[in-house]
Amino acid sequence: MTTVTIDCDDCAMQRTAVCDECVVTAICGREPDDAVVIDVAEARAVRLLGCSGLVPPLRHQARSACA
Repeated sequence: MTTVTIDCDDCAMQRTAVCDECVVTAICGREPDDAVVIDVAEARAVRLLGCSGLVPPLRHQARSACA
């Protein structure tokens, strides 16, 4: 298995306008209680990437109202 390490300190785009649009910045720069919200098209894209083995599949499962 090949692993990829994403380290902002090693990124040539750090502290540029490109950094502001990076998925890592978006996820890591959020407040701890903020949800990561993606739209339907983005969810489909993530699901397809997961199904093809390019990224881990999403593992989120909504809690039931009764739990």
